[in-house]
Amino acid sequence: MAARPLSRMLQRLLGSSSRSCSSGAPVRQPRPRESAQAASEELSKQRQFLRGHAAPFSAILTDSFGRQHSYLRISLTEKCNLRCQYCMPEEGVQLTPKANLLTTEEILTLARLFVKEGVDKIRLTGGEPLIRPDVVDIVAQLQQLEGLRTIGVTTNGINLARLLPQLQKVGLSAINISLDTLVPAKFEFIVRRKGFHKVMDGIHKAIELGYNPVKVNCVVMRGLNEDELLDFAALTKSLPLDVRFIEYMPFDGNKWNFKKMVSYKEMLDTVRQQWPELEKLPEEESSTAKAFRIPGFQGQISFITSMSEHFCGTCNRLRITADGNLKVCLFGNSEVSLRDHLRAGASEQELLRIIGAAVGRKKRQHAGMFSISQMKNRPMILIGG
Repeated sequence: MAARPLSRMLQRLLGSSSRSCSSGAPVRQPRPRESAQAASEELSKQRQFLRGHAAPFSAILTDSFGRQHSYLRISLTEKCNLRCQYCMPEEGVQLTPKANLLTTEEILTLARLFVKEGVDKIRLTGGEPLIRPDVVDIVAQLQQLEGLRTIGVTTNGINLARLLPQLQKVGLSAINISLDTLVPAKFEFIVRRKGFHKVMDGIHKAIELGYNPVKVNCVVMRGLNEDELLDFAALTKSLPLDVRFIEYMPFDGNKWNFKKMVSYKEMLDTVRQQWPELEKLPEEESSTAKAFRIPGFQGQISFITSMSEHFCGTCNRLRITADGNLKVCLFGNSEVSLRDHLRAGASEQELLRIIGAAVGRKKRQHAGMFSISQMKNRPMILIGG
């Protein structure tokens, strides 16, 4: 198949990586990625070392199927400065009264509790976490927790270029940026707001500051942006990105339809037709992504296959919503209020018992895409992306 010419927009985006970012500083270009075989060998060595040196994992965070939940996602706010079609219903959502949202101290109290029990990765989500005024202070305090290895954020990127230098200084170690199109006009249609160039500034600022990879989350929807798969993949040629193509998932109010979903296999076939030499990369055991690299490219692409090929068997994630509810499954509608127990004066041991009971009730797997689409669940913005 003949190589498809790059669009003018994509040429400009790629070209901007070799120029200075909005700050005027040169973009840092990392060394080429190791071969798939070398990466696989290194990952195997790391796993062997961790198995040999790992302390016993908390029974509280281990479910009845033996899954160990070492990854906690905390939603800092239900508010957002965009209105993405797949996240927020067009008519908006009823936000939780401020008094019922977790305070900063409550967030940190719960984070300490989970880290003490074995959580080593926390990701801050929303809504849009970077509109929370004290987000830098929250990251700084999380960084002090002994045993916490990774602090990440999932952001729409609008405020990222401005805040990232501060966030990096206090300990932010991983970034996911949501971007569903490379066409400014289409961006405004999808998110119902302006801001495309601010998001691109945020991506380039992350590269400039040395984040590698910078993860870009792209929800693929038929009839809207599936025609941009190759343009997104081409971004990884000269940028240290991990472009993650996400299957469109059903949540309350987003008018999910099976016909809108582009499956992992269909997306992979599209990319393979353009780049037949596409290489499969090794994955962490609890990874939600199937990762690939185009030989000679700096970055990689990944596929999040929540609908067509679930990864429930290795799920290690728990979620705390902005109003303090614990969700053990993104697609489940069962929640437990940790906020209410905290405010009632529950002791640490009582909280652990409540958390352990919720984790113990976690099902083997979610119900499947058609059942999920009929299940009453929160809009994505009220869960935390």
